[in-house]
Amino acid sequence: MHKQSLQIQFVLAAAMLLLAGCATPQRSIDASGAVRRTVPELVALRPAALSAQLTSLVGERAVFAEQAALVRAVLALPPGPEADEKLSGALTAAAHFNIEKDLVRTHLLALLPGVAVKSAAYQRAVLSAAHTQFWRESAPLIAALLPNIKTPREFAIGAYTLLRNDESAAQRQMLQAMLQASFPEWASEPRLRALERRLRVAPLDDMAQRPSLTDLLAAPLRSGHPVVFSFQRRDRERAGLALVRGADGRFVRNVDGSYFNIAQLAMARTNLPGTITNGNTPQGVFVVKGTGTATNRWIGPTPYLESMLPVEAPLALFDAPTARDTLPVTTSDDNKAAWTETAYEAFLPPSWRNYFPIKEALLAGLAGRDEILAHGNTVNSAYYQGAPYFPAAPSAGCLVAMEYWSSDDGRLVHSDQLALVKAFVSGGTDVGYLVVVELDDQPRPVLLADVIAAVVAAERGR
Repeated sequence: MHKQSLQIQFVLAAAMLLLAGCATPQRSIDASGAVRRTVPELVALRPAALSAQLTSLVGERAVFAEQAALVRAVLALPPGPEADEKLSGALTAAAHFNIEKDLVRTHLLALLPGVAVKSAAYQRAVLSAAHTQFWRESAPLIAALLPNIKTPREFAIGAYTLLRNDESAAQRQMLQAMLQASFPEWASEPRLRALERRLRVAPLDDMAQRPSLTDLLAAPLRSGHPVVFSFQRRDRERAGLALVRGADGRFVRNVDGSYFNIAQLAMARTNLPGTITNGNTPQGVFVVKGTGTATNRWIGPTPYLESMLPVEAPLALFDAPTARDTLPVTTSDDNKAAWTETAYEAFLPPSWRNYFPIKEALLAGLAGRDEILAHGNTVNSAYYQGAPYFPAAPSAGCLVAMEYWSSDDGRLVHSDQLALVKAFVSGGTDVGYLVVVELDDQPRPVLLADVIAAVVAAERGR
């Protein structure tokens, strides 16, 4: 019994790493708590210098078998405080490894009717799991309990799950009435504001009003800084595409003169909207304050781009991107007060300032989201074979680039992430911006052909 308890503690700790997902920087190198490489060191870094034991065949199989057994152990616990405490980690691990679906489904459907009397953290875990994999079966149960969910985030998760099952006008009207009845002050709560817009305006109607992509790609933000543009479908299950506009204002090119570009997945494992914790990467403008190296084993050792949302970062950092060690000292309340909608719109070209979807990043920051990185991947994508995003792997809400590792010894063989970092720093600085934008709702990955005309036009207009 003692051994099983220790095993359960282990799976909980491992699952908490999954929940942190994109957000566990290394804490043993410098005063800021992360490995920091200089620009010349980043340029000189080669894939063969990086390895991750998890990606070897032996290492991956051992972790998979262990975690599968421990998920079963957690779900076999009798009802009570211990089961409640460990449930979130077990559900997260089950989704991460895409295992034990029948067991999780049965367990989840049995738990849902009693969710309303549990803590907000418990509600979040169960409702998120329902949205991730079991929205159809869960919808009738969630519809019955949703009027009794009294916290904005958990209410929103439940509402989005019902929408995933049924997007009809009648469903949206019912949910909008429930939202307004349950939360009369909804307009001042960023997650509920985003939800209300989703209920009132169909996403495709919003996207039909998207301004000129050329305007966005030509916008200076703040001159002299590189910008990653990540183009996505509204259906985040399709891979997006990242290009880099260099510090000189021109898009970075490969040695042969072609435009640098890589595939980039902006889908969270939960596939919840960007204003929800551990949801998809929000649309909008981020600041990049440098690079780092993670201890989270699912991110791996390849340097990430450390991006920050509005509110998470002070407005002064957006105005003048700078390295982590020289960050302005502010409090969360100071940041919230400074980050008005007008302040955010100043980073957008005039034609984009009234386009609601691009403000998701601001709403996500106001809702408390943070630590959304652009990083690599050590997750075995075979877990998701047959998914629309395969061979990519979802994250806890970050932007993920493809990486390939040797199954013999776990050494990095090829890394789109490292190529992205090198492109970003090619102008001599590792601070700048990230802009995430949804193009449309086509059921296929984003290709260079989808954006190249706008890229060429933006460069021509410099």
